Amino acid sequence: MEQVLKSFQDRIAAAVSERRALRIVGGASKDWYGNALRGEVLDTRAHGGIVHYDPTELVITARCGTLLIEIEAALAEHNQMLAFEPPHFGSSATVGGMVACGLSGPRRQAAGALRDFVLGVVLMDGKGEVLHFGGQVMKNVAGYDVSRLLAGSMGMLGLLLEASIKVLPRPVAERSLRIAMPQHEALSLVNHWGGQPLPISATAWHDDALTVRLSGAGAAVDAATRKLGGVTIADADAGAYWNSLREQTHTYFAGTQALWRLSLPSTTPALGLAGAQLVEWGGAQRWLRSDAAAGEIRAAAEAIGGHATLFRGGAKDGGVFHPLAPAVARVHRNLKSAFDPHGIFNPGRLVLDL
Repeated sequence: MEQVLKSFQDRIAAAVSERRALRIVGGASKDWYGNALRGEVLDTRAHGGIVHYDPTELVITARCGTLLIEIEAALAEHNQMLAFEPPHFGSSATVGGMVACGLSGPRRQAAGALRDFVLGVVLMDGKGEVLHFGGQVMKNVAGYDVSRLLAGSMGMLGLLLEASIKVLPRPVAERSLRIAMPQHEALSLVNHWGGQPLPISATAWHDDALTVRLSGAGAAVDAATRKLGGVTIADADAGAYWNSLREQTHTYFAGTQALWRLSLPSTTPALGLAGAQLVEWGGAQRWLRSDAAAGEIRAAAEAIGGHATLFRGGAKDGGVFHPLAPAVARVHRNLKSAFDPHGIFNPGRLVLDL
């Protein structure tokens, strides 16, 4: 792997010398996500493989070019999982792309987001230097947590070489229920349930039906089933359903109409925005397919303490991600300057002018 790292350093040095941008790419499964692509491709797939995995430690360390399907297969052999259920959007998805995009799936409402599971990283910065942050155990994560800072950074700070990710055992029992109800009732109910000791690992409302996944000990799942009611979904159908939300193969996501991802306080009432909606994470994540103006959608989200991302489709001219407050923009600019002083990595992918 030393030869691969040397090739990365040579590419970075040449880019700096010739003032050329580099676009960090693994499996390219999420090239559509974020602002417009710029720069020459820096392919990370040659730097692959699992570095360390001891199931008893509940941590897996892998290089950036490692396929996600390889990681999940290794974990499945020991009945473990990436608890934040990262979407793949294709079989070519890699560990580096997973961390850079920072996306989490249906189980995020119970387990936490991807950034909560990143324990340590190895990063190559804009000078070609190899930097180590965090570690392979929770007690090493202290101070300014650069490891988690890289989650969702879209490669703007540097080339992620390696990541140590916390894993969890798969639940002993799992069951999904479906209950017919309008959106406002579903939002009220999932927030009410959120304050109770129920083993809810995922919720989704769409087309006047609330679907709930229960995960945990068999007795706890049985008791919660009796309490919540509804119709039990066959295991195979339930697995396909949650996977269709994670990978956005569900019919709701079909078509070319702009897809917005709204991150809101979970207790926010049903939104009055025009368009079809799908609600996840106990009301904290709202998907919106709409032709409404970007300004209208973002203003509505901001007014209730949230933000809106143009996830797929639509015009990217004004930027995909929610505009940053001046103070936050300064932090981004300072971080970019510190890690990538020549501005060669993924320019504009996260923030248009960075």
